[in-house]
This record gives sequence, structure tokens and C-alpha cells, in this order.
Amino acid sequence: MDTYFMQPSRLIVQSLAKIAERSHRIFALTDLASLLPDQDLNSFKSIIARLEKRGDLVRICRSIYILPDCTLKGSDLLGPVAARLRAGQFNYLSLETVLSEAGIIAQIPVNRITLMSSGRSSIIDCGTYGTIEFVHTRKKPAELAGYLVYDARLGLWRAAVPLALRDMKDTRRDTGLVNMEAAHEFI
Repeated sequence: MDTYFMQPSRLIVQSLAKIAERSHRIFALTDLASLLPDQDLNSFKSIIARLEKRGDLVRICRSIYILPDCTLKGSDLLGPVAARLRAGQFNYLSLETVLSEAGIIAQIPVNRITLMSSGRSSIIDCGTYGTIEFVHTRKKPAELAGYLVYDARLGLWRAAVPLALRDMKDTRRDTGLVNMEAAHEFI
């Protein structure tokens, strides 16, 4: 069948289903809108609402959707969602997320990731999927280059432990749970 004559909701579902890797099935509303360039805003919103109601799309948080067969869970899902939410800004995983993964903070944040961002500070509630916290920074990528590594799995930059510790101090976060003895091996 010619895609021109296809129902808009079917066109979206079939187009998105062609994506090979089930781990990359995360979409912003702008991605979905590009599949239906001729639809006016109200019609487009109705189509998305219908797809959501039918279970063909799952809303993660404001303007971010996944296909129901997406295989990502926990921080593996929240990382790419954060990257999509702030695609135009400088962001990197840091603070409690990095320190917890390095074993320097005893408590492991469950379904929560913390990032430093050139955008404004905010906490994004992703319902049962978890929480994304963006903390504003004025630091520039060039001055942090030696302390960042790219995490291709999440699609985000990741702070080295010394930078995460400095970010904790700079943002006046509670360092009571930081195991300073363990931290010294990274400094």
C-alpha cells in the first residue's frame, strides 16, 4: 500500500517498527511529528493520544515516548531519555550517579540519574521509570575534556570520579554518604 494513503497512526507505528535495535526505540514528539509533516498540531496530538491509548506508544515523560517492546530499563532507559530531553545542551552524568557506580556512595540511587547540564536545573519525573535530575553548571566542555568519557550505551558524557566529587562540592550537595576513604584512591 502506498504510504500516502495510509492512516497516520498506522504510518507512525510501521515506520517506528522498522528500527532494528529495540534498545534505540526512544522518540521525542518532534521525531514523531516528522513522520506526519502534513498534519496540523491538533490532529497530530489526537493521533499520538490514540496510539498511547492503544498501547502502541508509551509516554515516559513530557514529550518522550518509547515503543512497548523497548528493552531498556532503569538508568539504561533514563540516560537516553535525558539525552533526548536536553539534546541541544551540554550534559554529563555526575554527582551521586557516578559516585554510586564507583562504590564511593553506599546508597545506590534506584531509578534515578543525576546530570550536570548547561541548561537550567530541574527534576523530571518519569513515573514508574524513575527520575532524571539536571543540575545547572557554567563549566564548559573544553575545561572538562580530561575528566569526561563518552558512555555510548547511554548516549551521554560521564564524569570521572574526581570531577563528580568536585561537582558535589561545587553544588553544595550532601556529602555525608561519601566514603572519603574510597574516594582517595580516585584522587
